Amino acid sequence: MIRTVATAALILVPASLTAHPHVFVDSELTVEVDDAGRITGTRMTWTYDEFFTLLILEDMGLDADADGQLNEDERAALLNFDFETWPEGFEGDLYLYAADGTQMPLGHPDSISADVVDGKIVSTHTRTVDAAPAEGATLRQYDPTYYVAYTLQTVAVDGPCTASVDAPDPDAGEEALAQALEEASEDQFEVLELGIHYADEIRLSCGSSS
Repeated sequence: MIRTVATAALILVPASLTAHPHVFVDSELTVEVDDAGRITGTRMTWTYDEFFTLLILEDMGLDADADGQLNEDERAALLNFDFETWPEGFEGDLYLYAADGTQMPLGHPDSISADVVDGKIVSTHTRTVDAAPAEGATLRQYDPTYYVAYTLQTVAVDGPCTASVDAPDPDAGEEALAQALEEASEDQFEVLELGIHYADEIRLSCGSSS
């Protein structure tokens, strides 16, 4: 989830108002697998919506001439904007599980590029993985609070495995929301964690072709 000055004030709103996303991100994921069939890292590209892009550029004082082009210094300033702070418990909105369901830790994101393309911020970062077995592993990308909505555009595997994607149940999120709002008190000011119900499940397979 993006933690910046531009969004901090919007996070502190009643739970009933945070059940729908405010930031929209298209994502492209590459999972790196070595020859031994172990996940060693991930590469993620995020393309932010136009409105959020404008908020960030204004907040950071970038693209002052509003031509949609960043110079070298502005690109350098934008780099790592989405991971500038790392709150306790924040996991970078990417979750990796071994075949037995054990959650596998990912390293802190390393931002490698950031720019504005066609009016949208496009940023890419990598994360390390401590050689987790790829066979049967699953990944999910989501903001637990559903403040940010991710749409997975592409997923690829750099290595001897393949990936399949199962879309979320379109009714699961609405059912979870209805139940959460029914159980929450009217004066409850906390963020509902519903994002997982809107997340694709990415499953890796490394079976031999014999």
